Amino acid sequence: MRTELVTTLKRQATELLADIERDRRPIPITQHGLPGAYLVDVRSCQAQQQRLAVLEGIARGELAVAQRRTVSHTQARTRLA
Repeated sequence: MRTELVTTLKRQATELLADIERDRRPIPITQHGLPGAYLVDVRSCQAQQQRLAVLEGIARGELAVAQRRTVSHTQARTRLA
């Protein structure tokens, strides 16, 4: 994976944005030799956020089951009616 310095980002932002849009690969940005951020294309970021939202929903559901905060199908239909 390609890594760039923050100074490269400052000087060549347009080129870096074109690269990530074309390659769809995040570019780690370092500052003072330490990881600072990832430069990612918008579509990849949005897709990742959607996947994370689904996983969080699954985790909430699993927690509800473990805590026995569930209702039967009949009870749910009654509540919705």
